[in-house]
This record gives sequence, structure tokens and C-alpha cells, in this order.
Amino acid sequence: MKYSLKAKLWISHVSIALICIGLISLVLNVFMERQFKEYVIKNTEQKSNEIVSRIERQYFLGTSQNPEIIESIGADALKQGLIIRVEDANNNLLWDAREYNNGMCEQIIEHMSENMTSKYHDWQGSYVEKSYSIVTGSKKVGAVKIGYYGPFYFDDRDLAFITDLNKSLVYVGLLSLILAFIFGTVISGRLTRPISRVINTARMISKGEFKHRSLEKSNTKEINELIETVNNMAETLEKQENLRKRLTADMAHELRTPLSILQVHMEGMIDGVWAADNERMNACYDEIMRIQRMVGDIEKLSRFEGENILLNKAEFDLSSLMKQMIKKFEHEHISKGIEMVYEGGDVTIKADKDKISQVILNLLSNAIRHTGEGGRIVMTAEEISDKVIISIRDSGSGISEEDRPFIFERLYRADKSRNKETGGRGLGLAITKAIIIAHNGTIKVESKLNKGTVFTVTLPKS
Repeated sequence: MKYSLKAKLWISHVSIALICIGLISLVLNVFMERQFKEYVIKNTEQKSNEIVSRIERQYFLGTSQNPEIIESIGADALKQGLIIRVEDANNNLLWDAREYNNGMCEQIIEHMSENMTSKYHDWQGSYVEKSYSIVTGSKKVGAVKIGYYGPFYFDDRDLAFITDLNKSLVYVGLLSLILAFIFGTVISGRLTRPISRVINTARMISKGEFKHRSLEKSNTKEINELIETVNNMAETLEKQENLRKRLTADMAHELRTPLSILQVHMEGMIDGVWAADNERMNACYDEIMRIQRMVGDIEKLSRFEGENILLNKAEFDLSSLMKQMIKKFEHEHISKGIEMVYEGGDVTIKADKDKISQVILNLLSNAIRHTGEGGRIVMTAEEISDKVIISIRDSGSGISEEDRPFIFERLYRADKSRNKETGGRGLGLAITKAIIIAHNGTIKVESKLNKGTVFTVTLPKS
């Protein structure tokens, strides 16, 4: 059975309250029982010592033979649940509570037994008696035997105290449950309401309505992070959807042009308007090769983006490779009047040389394509700790802030005119990023319109 978060929060609050109440009651009862038992035993001992002291005082004052005084002390002891017997030094009886009122003594013992049995159902108690010597000066002049229900007993006031304590615990427990219910309901509501609204937003997003955003605010950090994450996901999905539509349009445009040219040439030759000569055939062949190259680039990208891309790693001189790339593009940068230089030091790296060459080739061709006459392209490479940093900076037209997040996407071109002479096919940077990710590296771009672009590649040294 599945429960809602609100129900679970409410149950957790009530459960914690019950557990705390139970533990407090258990600990308090065990602790209080032990302490109260010790208190009762000490109190009984203190009462007995006070009785003995009072009788000793009568001997000291010379009034010990006055039966009315001893009787007053004995009757007062009976009210406290103590049964006394007073003897002189020769063991002659001076006063005995049982002779004074045997019925009351039996009633006291029976009442104490009922009290203890009501508290402890398996209580095994009995009448006990202790003897105390009466001493004046250093001479024993008599003895007092004090009997009570033992080993200890609770009188009516003791039981009333224990009962009131347990009632207080019950009241506190009920109040705690009520507060737990109230706070559980309030807190669970405050936590689940924004989550429910975020869920509704996520449902709308799952249906393809990517413009929906959650405007919910919460003072809970995790809920705010959830709201922000869902909104970011919606924004990303919306951008990806727009990019997908643009990608579809770009692919249709890329394929439509060569296919239209092929169609015109083939229809002309079939209808006999144009002769099927070498010139016409070469034109058709060029368009077929154009389609072939585009398909090949897409296949290459799919291969690079695969999870099991194979890297043939070996140590090589990266700075030498970058200098060779300058010579490779010598015709292009000289014909456009672009200065292309390498300003880094000597750097070696352990990587797949062919694929890193592809990365530099793509970035350089991209820089040359977007750098006008009289511009400058600077390449650098340096080692920082266990990383190698490659930088390619140009003074070209730059990339707009609107296009910058998407330049590594398949078939994306910042040139909205889709001019293949200036925008390429939109696969070079996607391939570049796939190769760098396969090497556990990163690539980032910084650019300003009409001021130039900097691509920075970070790769592990080995």
C-alpha cells in the first residue's frame, strides 16, 4: 500500500510523540519507583530513630515510667503505621501497642498489605520488626521494638502521589498527541502543497507543454531546489524542442537543395531537354557526393557520441601537432590575409592523436571561416598540474549570446541563412565536443559579437 507524503509526515509526528511519551513514562516510572522506594525506606528508618530518640529523652528527663507519655509516643507511631513495644533493661514490658489496641494494629498491617498488593500484584510482603537499644549516657536502660509491614510499604499519601504522577503523565501524553496531530497536519500541509503544485507542473511538462513553470515559493531549501530543478528542466526541454524543430528544418534544407538539383537534371535528361553528357553527369555526381559527405559526417558524429568509442592513446608532442596545423591551413589564412600563430610552449600529452587532430582541425577551420581579412588567430597550449589547456582565439565575427548555448548541438548553425560557405554543416563542433568528452575533457567558449571568440579545451595529461 502506498501512502502520501502528507500521511507519512503526519504518522511520523504522531509516532515520534508516542515513542517519546512511552520512553519518558517508562524511564520516569522505573527511576521514580527506585528513588521512591529508597525514600520510603529512609523515611521509615528516620521515623523509627525519631521514636527511639523521643523515648530516650523521657529516660533522660526521668519520666520514662510515666505510662501516659510512652502511650502518647506509641499512639503517634501507630498513626504513622509503626507498631512499637517498649521494654526496660530487664526485658520487662513497659508499653505494647498490641495490648493498647490490637485491632488497630492488625488493621494497619492489613491496610498496608492492600496498598502494596494494589501497586504490585505479585507482592510478597510480611510483618517485620527491628529492635533499638535505649541508651542514656553510656548505659543501656531499655529497648524499643518497632514493627511495620515490610520490607517497605506505601501509605495512602504515597499511593496518592504515585497516582497523581501517573495521571499527569497521561495528561501530558494526551496533550502531546494533540499537539503532534496539529503540528503534523500543519507542517505536512506546508511541505506537500508546493510539492503537489510542482508535480502538476511536471505533469504538464511530460505532456509536452514546456512553457509551464512553477512559481511556488517555499522556505524549505530542498523544495526550492526541486522547484528550480523542474523549472530548469522545462526550460532545457523547451530549448531542446525548439532546437529539434530547427534541426529538422536544417536537415530538410540541407537535403532539399542537392535533391532538387538532381531532380531538375534528371527530369531534363529524361525529357530530352538536356543531353546526358559528362558535364550533366558530373553535376549530378557532385550533388550525390555532397549528400554522401553530410551523411558521412552524421555517421561520424554518431560513432563519436557512442558509449564505446575506442581511443588509441599514445604520448605525442601536442605543440608540434598544432604548428603542423598552421601549415595545413597556410593557403586559407594567407589567401584571406589572416595572421595565424602558435604562442604556446612545448607540451606533450597522452591521447588519441588522430582524434585530437580532428578537434584542432575543426576549431581552426571554424576560426578561419568566421575571421575576416586582416584578422588574427592565436593558438596556445600549456600544462597546469595534471591538465593540458588548449586555447584557440580569433578576432572574427563572434557568436551571439542567443546562439552560444547551442553551438555544440548537431546541425546547429548560428548563421540563420544556412549559407554553407560561412556556416558549414553544423556538425564540426558537435564532433569536437564528443571527442573531448571521450577523453574525459571539457570545452568552453567565450565570445563577443564583432570582437572574436575563444575556445578553451581542457584535457587530462595522460
